[in-house]
Amino acid sequence: MELRKSYFADQRKDGLHEIGQPRPRLDSPGHVTGKTAYFADRNFPGMLHLKMVRSPHHHARIRAIDTSEAEKHPGVVKVLTAKDVPHNVYTILILIQIGPEDETVLADGKVRWKGEAVVAVLAETERAAQEAAAKVKVDYEVLPAVFDMEEALKPGAPLVNEYHGQNHYLYDSGECRKVRFGDVEAGFAEADHILEQTYQSSPIEHAPTETTGCVVAPEGNDRFTCYTNTQAMFFTLDNASIILQMPGSKLHFVGGTVGGGFGGKVDVIVEPIAILGAKLTGRPVCFIYSREEEMQISSPRAAEKVVIKDGVMNDGRIVARKVTGYTDAGAYSRHSPYGAQKGAAHYPGPYTIPNVWIDTYCVYTNRTPSSAMRGFGVTIGDFALEVQMDKLARLIAMDPLEFRFINAYRDGDMKAHRQPTEGAALIECMQEASRAANWPVAEKFMAMSSYRKGG
Repeated sequence: MELRKSYFADQRKDGLHEIGQPRPRLDSPGHVTGKTAYFADRNFPGMLHLKMVRSPHHHARIRAIDTSEAEKHPGVVKVLTAKDVPHNVYTILILIQIGPEDETVLADGKVRWKGEAVVAVLAETERAAQEAAAKVKVDYEVLPAVFDMEEALKPGAPLVNEYHGQNHYLYDSGECRKVRFGDVEAGFAEADHILEQTYQSSPIEHAPTETTGCVVAPEGNDRFTCYTNTQAMFFTLDNASIILQMPGSKLHFVGGTVGGGFGGKVDVIVEPIAILGAKLTGRPVCFIYSREEEMQISSPRAAEKVVIKDGVMNDGRIVARKVTGYTDAGAYSRHSPYGAQKGAAHYPGPYTIPNVWIDTYCVYTNRTPSSAMRGFGVTIGDFALEVQMDKLARLIAMDPLEFRFINAYRDGDMKAHRQPTEGAALIECMQEASRAANWPVAEKFMAMSSYRKGG
């Protein structure tokens, strides 16, 4: 790493001890020597194993559940259904007032995606739990399903989630998150060229080395310690408290090293039901996803569709941008309404565009619920925007890097969501990138600054 002190000298204090200095990772010795402890390394006497009965259908009504044969299976201690969960309907972001509660811990009356949890089986061994789960009989009435976002938004489409009443999240701005800045139609009328392109992505699974799971141990006096690989300790604790209708002071969550997360372990999935199992049996409980479950059940990055329409002048200035974005939440909200909102703020890109019109939809389909993954809500948008920038540069026969210099935002520029730009440094980053890549640009661009006063 090289620290360039020639930039922003009037804003920086020298004498830095960490930035620009090589530092070893503190957790590396434990990883390479095998001494690092993970949640699954804990074993308690009398520990039970939890396995789920999951829906084989994308969308179906549950007519009846028969657990009698499973309960008779050798080694089975407890079988749980929706009626055993104190507060069975929840949503993760209710903690920051993003509702409604729309997801069941264990399916109640209906399943909305293939793999949804229906019945939890607790047994003395993992094998006994798995064998007993296979003996649970669920009578399903299969319902029409919808997997395409635009199909889901059409009138008459199968209703995915009754807790919303429509197949999209309802923002305070209506059926989508909206950004309006300037007059986009006037901008298109002014433009020398107009380019409209569509970009799409598929769901992306995190595929961590360590699968999702937890181990719960009763501590007496109705207290429980949960050893978990969650990436969102307090979200998980607080949501578990709501679902179990227990004060948070009764729950002790222990995190630590996560064997790969990337945002995929922020959902409150395994902990509440494992704690409930420990509470009802008085014994420790282990609930760990199999590799098959991790790939099918854990939240992927959302599939997205982004439609970008740009108006550009022959001199390289983008004068109008219109974006319609679609985020596939799957059957439940989880973090997707927030991700779609992030996209709405991000779609103008790091560019000063005087006329912007953005709509982003969070859409419900009968697919695995999506959620967080490394920059979710903006990562796919960045891909779409920068491919679009290259196409625009080619359209007007301009160098793509020089095209970005012309449109790059600088300190003081007003963003489309009406926040002034501060500490942009984009001009300087591109200057360094051009040098590092040996990509020649005109000297006037190398003389630019992110400061207004600098050109």
